[in-house]
Amino acid sequence: MAFCTGCSLLCDDIEVDFQGGKIKKTMNLCRKGHAHYDSLGVDRLAPAVDGSSVGIDEAVSAAAEVLAGAENVLLFGWGNSTLAAQGAGVKLAKKLGCVIDDPSSYSQGLITEKILAGDFPTCTFDDVRNFADVSIYWGDDPSSSHPRHMSRFSYFPRGEKRQRGYEEDREAIVIDVRKSPTAQIAADGFFKILPGGDGEFMEALMATLGGKIPKVEDKKKMLNLGTKLRKAKFGVIFTGPGLAHSLGGDLAGFASLVGRLNELTRFSVIPSLSDYNSRGFNQTLFDKTGHVNGVSFKNGVDHGPEFGIAKYLDACDAVMVVGSDPAAVLPGTLAKKLAKVPMVAVNSFKNLTTDIAKVTVPTAVAGLEVGGSALRADGLRVEFDAFVESDYLPDVEVVERMMEAV
Repeated sequence: MAFCTGCSLLCDDIEVDFQGGKIKKTMNLCRKGHAHYDSLGVDRLAPAVDGSSVGIDEAVSAAAEVLAGAENVLLFGWGNSTLAAQGAGVKLAKKLGCVIDDPSSYSQGLITEKILAGDFPTCTFDDVRNFADVSIYWGDDPSSSHPRHMSRFSYFPRGEKRQRGYEEDREAIVIDVRKSPTAQIAADGFFKILPGGDGEFMEALMATLGGKIPKVEDKKKMLNLGTKLRKAKFGVIFTGPGLAHSLGGDLAGFASLVGRLNELTRFSVIPSLSDYNSRGFNQTLFDKTGHVNGVSFKNGVDHGPEFGIAKYLDACDAVMVVGSDPAAVLPGTLAKKLAKVPMVAVNSFKNLTTDIAKVTVPTAVAGLEVGGSALRADGLRVEFDAFVESDYLPDVEVVERMMEAV
């Protein structure tokens, strides 16, 4: 059996037959996982400096020069990196006395940090499969982002105590601004809200749970939802980027709702994370600093929104992006700022960020060309092996070689 590092579910039941470095047969791969496996021979990154091809040693040396010659360095990304590389990245940030951050600073970082701090109850995907009877997908569309989520863990599977699956044993609730593919599966469990309306929905739901009439248009449907949640034996809220972006930095209402649900029954929170090892970076940095992102090592350990990529781009004079593509997801104004900063891009594949980088350093694809370890979105640690031979360097070796050179 092989692992798939195509998303943060890290599915461990993949059967694959490689012949001549190409896939001949697979089982249990979703469409996203299949694309990930097929990507071995597509758009691979090559070592380059200022657009000219160089050897890997020269690329690493040039990258180290960019970092060593700057005063305010930002190390960003890390979600598509092994735990070993992430640990080395934190050490490099300490050595440089610089800022280290990841995409959670503009997404689900606060929710993840609350989970790691023990402020939000959580559980594993295996607990969900075996025991959960209510799954809430809030601002989350796993059918699109994590195609095996509902079939393997949360809605369709037969579990230890939920052996009759979605037909009789499970409820799916979707709270979103649009009728996503996941919402179409949930059918009567879909609640459409206006963009930014998550807080109002929470207030209405809190009122319902408190025995009051909610101030919503469809009072009957909201009252029915409150009844379902009160009767739940074990519920889980899967938070998506839609919820995180709507709430911004204010989790007070969400924390109150989670607390109230746990007064009535048992509810856990699991963030739906995109990159395969986003949880790993958050955990690694949290263990070292007590924070999951936006940390500066310039004067001891500092943390704050000013050290997230959205604000620190105004101050930094060099960026190293590892296993990420911020140029593709940041707002246009920020992407333009990023393009003006001398940049090192470390990745397995070409993307918009590598296209604008001064130095590019390729790495092996974790779980396919090199082994390693990662944390699944629910925090479970997994170990994976290489399945094809490769001349690409492991990500941890690239980071460690830079650390020696700066």
